[in-house]
Amino acid sequence: MSTNSSSLTLIQTERAILDLKRHFEDTLTSSMRLHRVSAPMYVAADSGLQDDLNGIERPVSFAIPAIGANRFEIVHSLAKWKRMALAKYAIPEGEGLYTDMNALRPDEPSINTSIHSVYVDQWDWEKIMTSGQRNLDFLKSAVETIYNAILSTEHYICSRYGLNKFLAPKINFVHSEELLERFPLLSAKEREHAICRELGSVFLIGIGGPLKDGKIHDGRAPDYDDWTTETSPGHHGLNGDILVFNPVFNNSFELSSMGIRVSPEVLEYQLKSRGCEHRARLPWHQMLLAGKMPQTIGGGIGQSRLSMLLLQKRHIGEVQVSVWPDDVISHCEAEGINIL
Repeated sequence: MSTNSSSLTLIQTERAILDLKRHFEDTLTSSMRLHRVSAPMYVAADSGLQDDLNGIERPVSFAIPAIGANRFEIVHSLAKWKRMALAKYAIPEGEGLYTDMNALRPDEPSINTSIHSVYVDQWDWEKIMTSGQRNLDFLKSAVETIYNAILSTEHYICSRYGLNKFLAPKINFVHSEELLERFPLLSAKEREHAICRELGSVFLIGIGGPLKDGKIHDGRAPDYDDWTTETSPGHHGLNGDILVFNPVFNNSFELSSMGIRVSPEVLEYQLKSRGCEHRARLPWHQMLLAGKMPQTIGGGIGQSRLSMLLLQKRHIGEVQVSVWPDDVISHCEAEGINIL
């Protein structure tokens, strides 16, 4: 599919990014009943608040001499902090919070690709739920609400800037086990590409736990999403990723990771399954195990990712300012791609 994005000047692109973010944020927060709050850029290294992602990424750490011996880490995400904040703000059941999350992931292995960056920006959101909502139907309802906000934003931006709409009119739900059964000879990423080419938009359920072949579809830390609860025979997990077909790349494109968060019982089980029982002694984990935090659902939605997708850009550097290897910059200049 051809794209009209090259017709936007740098200033027009900046304006479109602002319009896109405002429309999506307003639509999402009103439909999800979310309150905007301020959030930290860094947390104490020994607090247990840091999101360990796949467990291999090193956080940017530093000391603050005026505070003492503690070390601090720039956040990878706010998956755990948000749940603690919900308790602190005394937000009622059925409502939640969101914030602008800005992170640095210097170990990002895919910085040479068009869709990854050391700088990560997303809408981090979290919502209080009841124990009776701890099921797949509730998760799916939240996914559909988010996807409808994305569709609304696509319509608004395409109408305003003369772009062509391309997103599928609804999102489909597929479990990672089903994907493995359908495409057993493909890698996890290739399976995502195949299903998005077929269905357009997909919420891929159950990411983090082992599949029938003994492998995981993708990594998830053991202490925020629930990826072990059985939802039907042979299917586990109350979490997943929102994936859409991106016609600029002719591939799948991840916009969000989200899920129902761990209960005290699930936290204990998942920590043990990953050999991370020592984390149970950290302050955040102690609070959760003691029942001092609410049951929640939450996730992160990539701001640069959504901007890149809906403005039909070829490189994430067209919608955010970051750093890139010299060969990437040279390639973009040769292709007429305007890096911010």
